[in-house]
Amino acid sequence: MEETRSVPNFKNLYSREYQGHKKKVHSVAWNCTGTKLASGSVDQTARISHIEPHGHSKVKDIELKGHTDSVDQLCWDPKHADLIATASGDKTVRLWDARSGKCSQQVELSGENINITYKPDGTHIAVGNRDDELTILDVRKFKPIHKRKFNYEVNEIAWNTTGEIFFLTTGNGTVEVLAYPSLKALHTLMAHTAGCYCIAIDPTGSYFAVGSADSLVSLWDMSEMLCVRTFTKLEWPVRTISFNSTGEYIASASEDLFIDVANVQSGRTIHQIPCRAAMNSVEWNPKHNLLAYAGDDKNKYSADDGVFRVFGFESA
Repeated sequence: MEETRSVPNFKNLYSREYQGHKKKVHSVAWNCTGTKLASGSVDQTARISHIEPHGHSKVKDIELKGHTDSVDQLCWDPKHADLIATASGDKTVRLWDARSGKCSQQVELSGENINITYKPDGTHIAVGNRDDELTILDVRKFKPIHKRKFNYEVNEIAWNTTGEIFFLTTGNGTVEVLAYPSLKALHTLMAHTAGCYCIAIDPTGSYFAVGSADSLVSLWDMSEMLCVRTFTKLEWPVRTISFNSTGEYIASASEDLFIDVANVQSGRTIHQIPCRAAMNSVEWNPKHNLLAYAGDDKNKYSADDGVFRVFGFESA
């Protein structure tokens, strides 16, 4: 008999606020063990915070300093809990040791980098820039092994869980599905009526989700490449989406002043987390139902507030 999981009562859970950045936070990401959260900011730094699922952490944040422009996105090595890569508007991609805060590798690419993702086996990193150019880096040598410029707007990028398929979301409302490593076109999915901005891969490998400027999130069957449902609660362009560790829930956010948390199978909203500004990044912890989120928060003087928050604690 299949055991039924108890639905967490999200209504009784709290968010905690974490400060440290001087300007707004563009990106939040958990390491593979779920013990550290990285945040990348317009203030040209990334920060590593230790976050305890139960209770408060006493460990001091580590600041990753060296970029000379905004840190737009960051991602952890999927196999190593202390290695993290950052993509910046300064044209560089840097690899850091999260224990020492030291940059161990860096490479200068041809444009302002805005998207970055690791291949699930940790061997390659894909980087997208503002000029719609994709670069694949070999992590060990930290050198580009493949470059391709597209003649359409390329937004978030992702590998599937096996690393055999590579996805590009585009400004035309399509998802381009490519074989990897050949990058040969397999499918063009007519996903949305407006640009596709973000993509998330369900950890079980069964689905992927796409967020669009048409305010919808679509859920796709990985094997059939067919849309199975849409999530319709948001009213503004969807900027960021994330599946939780079991693949049961999906969080999505936009300029709406809440983060929508929906049941993936039913499509129903089970909770809405209020927020004070448009969101830039949401990401579920890989081990616990903790959701990190960051956006365009302002302080009482209407200046950027460099905060991020984590939802899912039993006390405030």
